[in-house]
Amino acid sequence: MPPTVAQTADPTGIDLRAPVVARHHTDIAAPLDVVWQLHMDINAWPTWQRDITVARADGPFAPGASFAWETSGLQIASRIYRVDDAGDDERRTLWGGPAHGIVGLHAWTFIAVPGGVRVFTEESWSGAPVEADAATLQTALDASLVAWLRHLKAAAERSA
Repeated sequence: MPPTVAQTADPTGIDLRAPVVARHHTDIAAPLDVVWQLHMDINAWPTWQRDITVARADGPFAPGASFAWETSGLQIASRIYRVDDAGDDERRTLWGGPAHGIVGLHAWTFIAVPGGVRVFTEESWSGAPVEADAATLQTALDASLVAWLRHLKAAAERSA
């Protein structure tokens, strides 16, 4: 049977039906451009995001581009699906891919607010390992996103 459009099309957001879905946000006292540049510079992630030990993008942060990174001992290859950066007050990204049997989709939204930026991040995980132990992986994903936001906030506020 041939694949359906839904199976071959790039995702437009996280998988809300996945066994593990996490959503977190923080406010950052820094200009949107500062926060955005930290987010977009994948090769520099290990300099401010201590949980990421390796990050390599061979090209610009753009839809269709891929990048490799390592966190918590897991080597991950991700593909960028969405980059909306035309707005002065709001920007979005979405990337994802499979890693060790887990399919992850990670969305970010950056909204300029008085005094800085409100950053929302949400991620879904699906796949056999997630189904086998959703509670443990939910805890791990929540902790990972909270830490990532904390590191981004510290780096952006130092740079501002």
